Amino acid sequence: MRGFQSVLVRWRQVVAGIFVWGLLLNEALAQTAGPGLIPFRHGNRWGYANAQRHLVLPLAYDDAGPFVEGAAWVRQGPRYGYIDTTGRALTLLQYSRASNFQQGRATVELAGKTFAIGPDGQRLSTPPEPELETDYLEQGDLVRRQGKFGFRFTVGSATVVPAEYDEIRDLHHDGLLLVREGAKWGVLNGEGQLTLPLVYDAVQATAANGFAYPVVEQAGRFGYLAPDGKLLTRLQYAAAEPFVADVARVTTLDGKPGYLDSHGREYWQE
Repeated sequence: MRGFQSVLVRWRQVVAGIFVWGLLLNEALAQTAGPGLIPFRHGNRWGYANAQRHLVLPLAYDDAGPFVEGAAWVRQGPRYGYIDTTGRALTLLQYSRASNFQQGRATVELAGKTFAIGPDGQRLSTPPEPELETDYLEQGDLVRRQGKFGFRFTVGSATVVPAEYDEIRDLHHDGLLLVREGAKWGVLNGEGQLTLPLVYDAVQATAANGFAYPVVEQAGRFGYLAPDGKLLTRLQYAAAEPFVADVARVTTLDGKPGYLDSHGREYWQE
């Protein structure tokens, strides 16, 4: 009988040790979680993974947003709140809508009222600071002839693109230009060579992220443009949002959301 009791005591000690070890492991994971975490969907549950697609913050949410300025919105059921990169709650899960942080503030909706909060969750009464105007470096000048457009590079290249396009938009970086003939768009590099043929319905860039990783559309399918002027991803998504903090939210063809990183890696698993 005594032998049985000693075995039972020993077993309880082992179980308690495993429990404590698990707590310490979770704490260590939380402490090592940092910038670079990306929302990761497994089935219908969301957590956060590192660049190797290894789960760091657990699958505890029904939806999740990117970390911007050290905070990310998360949703459980119909309610949104914010967490930091260790998984610690910055606010209660109480909002009916929530946006990414920008310049230290995020827009939320609570009880039918829309307002801004700070990283501590406190309501802000002061208006946002006006955004600083960023002087994106122009890469050259448009050349017009007989209703067509060309481009003369003055930065990084001496190339003169012949005036044979219906529209040219400067991407302000990497010597890339968006060009249109008729209804179709393509991409030129600083040597005047097409890196993306004129077969796409739209190529959309936004100043909000420095015109990086434009969204490319063809026949209702979406993907992204890489800094080399070629496709970062195949056009295989039903919807694609602009990149924010080096990640972008997309919708798969079967209607499920997920995130990509700036290498085109997908952060979900069915």
